[in-house]
Amino acid sequence: MSSSPLSKKRRVSGSETKTGSHCSSSNSVRTELSHTPANGMAKNGNDAEIDEGLYSRQLYVLGHDAMKRMQSSNVLISGLRGLGVEIAKNIILGGVKSVTLHDQGVAEWKDLSSQFYLREEDLGKNRADVSQTRLAELNSYVPVTSYTGVLTNEYLTKFQVVVLTNSSLDEQISLGDFCHSNGIKLIVADTRGLFGQLFCDFGEEMTVFDTNGEQPLSAMISMITKDSAGVVTCLDEARHGFESGDFVTFTEVQGMTELNGCEPIEIKTLGPYTFSICDTSSFSDYVRGGIVTQVKMPKKVAFKSLSSSMAEPEFLLTDFAKFDRPGQLHMGFQALHAFEKKHSRLPKPWNQSDADELVALAEEVNAAQTGSAKQEQLDQAIIKKLSCMAAGDLAPINAFIGGLAAQEVMKACTGKFMPIMQWLYFDAVECLPENNLFICFLGEGEVIVTDMDTIEKSNLNRQFLFRPWDVTKMKSETAAAAVKLMNPSVRITGHQNRVGPDTEKVYDDDFFESLDGVTNALDNVDARMYMDRRCVYYRKPLLESGTLGTKGNVQVVIPFLTESYSSSQDPPEKSIPICTGLVTSLRDFSNSLLKTDPKFMERTLKLPGAQPLEVVEAVYKSLVTDYPRSWEDCVAWARNHFQCQYNNNIRQLLHNFPPDQLTSSGAPFWSGPKRCPHPLEFSTNNDLHMDYIMAAANLLAQSYGLPGSTERSVLTKLLQDIKVPEFIPKSGVKIHVSDQELQSANASIDDSRLEELKTLLPSTEATSQYKLCPIEFEKDDDTNFHMDFIVAASNLRAENYDIPPADRHKSKLIAGKIIPAIATTTAAVVGLVCLELLKIVQGHKKLESYKNGFMNLALPFFGFSEPIAAPKHKYYEIDWTLWDRFEVKGIQSSGEEMTLRQFLDYFKNEHKLEITMLSQGVSMLYSFFMPAAKLKERLDLPMTEIVTKVSKKKLGKHVKALVFELCCNDETEEDVEVPYVRYTIR
Repeated sequence: MSSSPLSKKRRVSGSETKTGSHCSSSNSVRTELSHTPANGMAKNGNDAEIDEGLYSRQLYVLGHDAMKRMQSSNVLISGLRGLGVEIAKNIILGGVKSVTLHDQGVAEWKDLSSQFYLREEDLGKNRADVSQTRLAELNSYVPVTSYTGVLTNEYLTKFQVVVLTNSSLDEQISLGDFCHSNGIKLIVADTRGLFGQLFCDFGEEMTVFDTNGEQPLSAMISMITKDSAGVVTCLDEARHGFESGDFVTFTEVQGMTELNGCEPIEIKTLGPYTFSICDTSSFSDYVRGGIVTQVKMPKKVAFKSLSSSMAEPEFLLTDFAKFDRPGQLHMGFQALHAFEKKHSRLPKPWNQSDADELVALAEEVNAAQTGSAKQEQLDQAIIKKLSCMAAGDLAPINAFIGGLAAQEVMKACTGKFMPIMQWLYFDAVECLPENNLFICFLGEGEVIVTDMDTIEKSNLNRQFLFRPWDVTKMKSETAAAAVKLMNPSVRITGHQNRVGPDTEKVYDDDFFESLDGVTNALDNVDARMYMDRRCVYYRKPLLESGTLGTKGNVQVVIPFLTESYSSSQDPPEKSIPICTGLVTSLRDFSNSLLKTDPKFMERTLKLPGAQPLEVVEAVYKSLVTDYPRSWEDCVAWARNHFQCQYNNNIRQLLHNFPPDQLTSSGAPFWSGPKRCPHPLEFSTNNDLHMDYIMAAANLLAQSYGLPGSTERSVLTKLLQDIKVPEFIPKSGVKIHVSDQELQSANASIDDSRLEELKTLLPSTEATSQYKLCPIEFEKDDDTNFHMDFIVAASNLRAENYDIPPADRHKSKLIAGKIIPAIATTTAAVVGLVCLELLKIVQGHKKLESYKNGFMNLALPFFGFSEPIAAPKHKYYEIDWTLWDRFEVKGIQSSGEEMTLRQFLDYFKNEHKLEITMLSQGVSMLYSFFMPAAKLKERLDLPMTEIVTKVSKKKLGKHVKALVFELCCNDETEEDVEVPYVRYTIR
């Protein structure tokens, strides 16, 4: 499956068109794209190497072509206050050709609240000069310079993209007109307290190569009609997912071969499994098969200049609950510029007269409008809020707008993803106090961060707290030290622990009870759900967030107010594409290959679903038949393994099911999703074959503690002397053609063969002589042969079935389960998280004050909504949610602990509930159907003694309380749903 979104050989519609079919040229487009932008930008695909070790996660988002285009772009950032430095660090991390920092102002005390690269000793110095050294440390591939002069038209011609922050409206219009006329892409960004503004002008004709960043869709074909409509029907295993207006191309069609390799054809969808392509009446008759694949077509977009779009703005809505807000803020920001021009200052914080004056100026600006920008009526309340906080500079707002602005710079440089058209306004006025009372929070707060990982090179591309010399250091310690440099007065502590059941002695009751809230930055669902359970139990706010490429989300969990993270589940993932499935299965196979441990059998046989015969046979081969004693043995094993996997097994399969095999209904067996394979003939002249042997032999050698080799010539000579047994197809071999057949076969075990193998295995004492070294899969070490083996093995299997190969980069993404990541999305999500943190710190109580958020910067799309309220349940006439529970003190006033009998009586007397079942975790402590003898034994035992007896685990000294789950009947003897019990013992 190709990862290339666009062929370089296509020409724009309207040019001469040649197609491989009789499809109308109006529906088939070819595009010849020039990659030589104006202003001296180097050609796309320059000779600069991309450091995949550094940019790996970003490459999965942008792709190599876009990265090369970005490496040819010179960017100017004007204004180095909080917003400017946020944009700069994202762009530098991203890897443009060069960044120039411009500022004519000096560092002031107020800058230190949001400009994280300024220190107290920098006060009075030029902001650009001071920031340049620290920003340059982020990426050695990006030259960073500072400029403190006037921005002249001549100076601007050096750049492909210009970003203006902290600039006057007059300057924006003047420079904007020049940039628009000279093909220089312009971005204007501004933040004022809890308000933000972003504007983009990328010229009158910009080509977007990939509008959404999604992988091209693909579907298998079951039928194509031969008529004027050319209706394509896909297999009904899954919806095709195409939309009308999409372009597709075809491969592997049998019969109607005119479609194979044709130019992209525009389609019209007719249903979830069908779509129309073109007139196919003159084509050959369709026989069977075929794959249809979506083609990413370039799209031309046009921008108006800043001066033109002021009167006729096009807004990107960020919050549908604030539908009229962009138009209001469009007037408000213009009024701010007028105020600043008039007074040489911004409105004073929460000054009523300044607020009234800003409203009056906004009315004047609005009255002068003649285009669509004019508002029927101004929202004076929101204009006054803008005035009251215009002098403020908040890091979270800078992070959000700065992340968006930096992503727009990348779009401008690469043509990857759809740009913002053209104005974006954002506000977070919900962060203001709910009761309009402003409280000054003074106290000894503390931030605790924990991460058990060390810093890797790939982390440097999206983490501005780390530097190249920090690689191999602990993440948490390094991050804490970097934060202390930015704000010496902050209390921050770094831990190196995984948060989970194993560390509950550290993160115990005392620890969680001391917290005011938790923020998650986790990379798996299990860890998220664990932290969610802990926060619910301790009734602590949780800020849950995550990113996936250009997508990001934030969820707010507030005690007694919202549902928890675990209350809702994500939809199941889509089925794995063929190429992905191959790499995944080969990763799993390689893991089993690497872990040839004598004790593997004993451990594996205890696993649920383990197949004894399969496990024992694998161990028998590892310790007896396939045990190597030299490098030559390893090579011989690898060569024979190649023969078995890619030749013999395929020949046996074709012996059982020949290419012309028919099903019982008379249909071809090899059709639809079942591709007919062909065996591979090994050759030392085939690089892929040699890659496989080299990797497999070295991995086996490592597992058995033998020296390996990377000498290709020596390997070739050894292979020439290896005798591979001739393959003779076996009769009576059962090949399972479905998962159900395989499961049924696994259910029956050949006991005689199992016992025979056990007798042939070496004794436990004898296995001590074997020096086996289990190897854990590691994707990021390019010298350990792990990825070499997976890439070679998966692509050989793909060749068996005529599936396009996957390159090393894509294979590493799949095998390593890598999450695509980019600094811009991370910055924007962090900004949103910190805005919600401000609300938590202030103690907001209203559900509508909080915002769950989702965004996709590629589209771009933003969606904000109130969190879902915690679902309510009824116990008698009392409402309760997941945040409620019964609190029971286990230790009575006498100092004795409550017994089971007293526990049951307590609920019967105090809550009119008869407990029918009582459990703690997976341990059943009591049930109404329990044998009388066992019940009598437990009734007068203390509760903790019953717990330790049933669970067979001692309670740690850190445990202050236990959680019990109840099943109860009320007075009418009907089942009732009740909260859980928190049983305090210390």
